[in-house]
Amino acid sequence: MTTSICRVGVDIGGTFTDIALDLNGVIHSTKVLTDYELPERAILKGVTQVAQTAGVQLSDISQLIHGTTLATNALIERRGARTAFITTEGFRDTLEMRTENRFEQYDINISLPPPLIEREHRYTLKERMDVHGKVLIAPDQKDIDVLVEQIASNNYESVAIGFIHSYMNGAHEQMLRDALVEKLPHVSVSISSEVSPQMREFERFNTVCANAYVKPIIKSYLDRLVVTLKEEGANCPVFMIHSGGGIISVESAAEFPVRLVESGPAGGAIFAADIARKYSLESVVSFDMGGTTAKICLIEQQSPKTAKVFEVARTYRFKKGSGMPISIPVVEMVEIGAGGGSIASIDSMRQIRVGPHSAASEPGPACYNRGGTDPTITDANLLLGRLDANNFAGGALLLSEDNAADAMSKVIGDPLSIPAKTAAYGVCEVVDENMANAGRVHAVESGKDISEFTMITFGGGGPLHAARLCEKMGVTRFLVPAGAGVGSAIGFLRAPFGYEAVRSSFVRLSVFDEIQINALIDEMKNEAMGFLRQGMPEGEPEVECTAFMRYVGQGWEIPVSVELKSFAQEDAIEFKKLFEEAYTTFFGRPIEGPDIEIVSWAVKASSPLPPVTEVEQIEATHLAEPVAQRKVFDVVKGDYIDANIYQRENLKTGAQVDGPAIIAERETSTFVTSSFSATVQPDGCLLVVKR
Repeated sequence: MTTSICRVGVDIGGTFTDIALDLNGVIHSTKVLTDYELPERAILKGVTQVAQTAGVQLSDISQLIHGTTLATNALIERRGARTAFITTEGFRDTLEMRTENRFEQYDINISLPPPLIEREHRYTLKERMDVHGKVLIAPDQKDIDVLVEQIASNNYESVAIGFIHSYMNGAHEQMLRDALVEKLPHVSVSISSEVSPQMREFERFNTVCANAYVKPIIKSYLDRLVVTLKEEGANCPVFMIHSGGGIISVESAAEFPVRLVESGPAGGAIFAADIARKYSLESVVSFDMGGTTAKICLIEQQSPKTAKVFEVARTYRFKKGSGMPISIPVVEMVEIGAGGGSIASIDSMRQIRVGPHSAASEPGPACYNRGGTDPTITDANLLLGRLDANNFAGGALLLSEDNAADAMSKVIGDPLSIPAKTAAYGVCEVVDENMANAGRVHAVESGKDISEFTMITFGGGGPLHAARLCEKMGVTRFLVPAGAGVGSAIGFLRAPFGYEAVRSSFVRLSVFDEIQINALIDEMKNEAMGFLRQGMPEGEPEVECTAFMRYVGQGWEIPVSVELKSFAQEDAIEFKKLFEEAYTTFFGRPIEGPDIEIVSWAVKASSPLPPVTEVEQIEATHLAEPVAQRKVFDVVKGDYIDANIYQRENLKTGAQVDGPAIIAERETSTFVTSSFSATVQPDGCLLVVKR
């Protein structure tokens, strides 16, 4: 056997660590509980298990691709390194002042996220660049020496540097970094002109602070992971998925860990996009529900929707602007604290609330028998008959219905004077409505009608809740791919090597400076290609260019795809035409009169996507044979009814399963409600259509 045909994808989630091994195109997978103390232990355990199942040695693995929520969790839970922030004199409080935007205009008790770096750990240096990158005030060496001594005396592990207008000229940031590294070689240093060279100082400062805050933790973890794998015989290169959905080297990930903040969810979007390509679907909504969160992403023309700014740790649910902004390229999605481990409770209005807190893997839901006492979505699904207590995770974990009922009664049922199973129904309805509402809002913000989309669902909890979500959102069909329970990990194996360079640089079309533009684009292309060549196999990369444009005087810009070439003066006319077409798509018509300006640029280099075998959708040819029956609560009927139970691996192509039914597999189960019918497709996908 050659090692070139054996690749592994690993996704660390808040509850489970998912492992997918691709051997000659055949996927072998498993789930193990996430180890919070040493995450690499769970990875090694899972990789060993799946290698044994596939009949290979760890030494046969040629490549391991990894995504993780560790950086996200460190930011949300404020468990990062002791970090200092250095900025331009007069801008010490930018992190705390934020912007003038009020996401809840009439709330006098508005709760803003506290700054990542407290004021006592924020320092200033007298220096200044202008908006064009010209030096107005050069830093004094004596001031730099004093600042370095202050940092040294306070025992910081990491330092973030963000100066005004450094996205145009990072020389002062580099000068200070050199001084810090020379004096304090053990301290990690991040500069905003490298981490996020974009305008808008609050977002840029916050991003470089986030990078510095998690950098020592992520670097330590990645170093341990590589060493642990080598010690156990897996001497393969380790790559990471970044938030934009591309693969980068582990060294690049350690230097810019803020790019990993959405790495796990990005893998799920790639997985859904791959399925969309196979089925030639143009409008898809991906629904990924794991143990801690649920993620919804719009995928159009078989490509996930992307953005260059996103938020983590929002203080108000669904409220844009209430979180911590991170300005990096990212697969755009809405994320809710609604996973299998999300904890249910009752608020002061005696209403059921679910999440955002999670029982995670330690101690886990009450039914796990690991010491958990809080009722969770998993407990509710068990009480509603959607899970088999004796066949959860392939029988690796025996669930306790008594524990689930006790927890549900104590926290929800008894205070509301309702039985535990009625409380479980209420919990699932609340969480399903929360997720459906998030999906509707996300689609409306993009100008779309979500009922016209096909859902692709995956994750341990996605297939359990997909049918009910579709009923609430008016979606008439959804797909459950083979390997759905570990969809993000499989998505890592479908991802291209890729990196996106983003820079801010103002150019007005009325004074189009092609020399400035060409020099910048060449520099960005070289940056993107430099990251790409650290791991990409031989071949010609695909390079895309996007200009972020607006009318002069507007506060935000829109993305405009442009052909990557050597630009000339006459191309200003083409830029205007492309912008007006994009503006019309977003807002209905262009505006006559104002000048147009380019604010930022993005150059993305990636390896070509692997070819897919297109699947032709088929109709059902025969009724599947159930293996058992059990009582399952059906919302449409409003009562427990007899539902057929099927084992997914026993279903043949063309088999039809009419709801109510449960289609069980090792990593998840698909709940087909009475209003849906499922058909097994040639590639093993379940196509579930409203009857």
